[in-house]
Amino acid sequence: METGKTTGRRHLSQINVTPLVDVMLVLLIIFMVTAPMMQEGIDVNLPKVEASGMDTQDEPLVITISKDRRVFINDKPFNAAQLKTKLAAIHGNRKDKMILLKADESVPYGYIMSAMSDIRKAGFEKVGMVTEPAGGEK
Repeated sequence: METGKTTGRRHLSQINVTPLVDVMLVLLIIFMVTAPMMQEGIDVNLPKVEASGMDTQDEPLVITISKDRRVFINDKPFNAAQLKTKLAAIHGNRKDKMILLKADESVPYGYIMSAMSDIRKAGFEKVGMVTEPAGGEK
């Protein structure tokens, strides 16, 4: 019996990537389908207007006023008295000096204008109002 002789068989040490690619494509499709459904926020009935949308590059700061007049900064609740001081603290840390204001259509105009005044006093010059397109489209 000779110990140094090879029998001609070789082991292949390559990974079969076809099942890996199949699994990755399925995961990609699942994430693409579920990602739009994961957006959360405060549910408000926005007023409907006929206007074109704004194009923003960065994620702006969003102030939401619900129909029961609760104020949220990016989905975190605050009372109206804290709004100006909190926004003043945020103003220095943001390179994007724009705020979007979402208010329920049942909130009185004066309350919204008071919130806009607090936003301006905190140093934010660009305030955008979030609305829905007229005609029921979303």
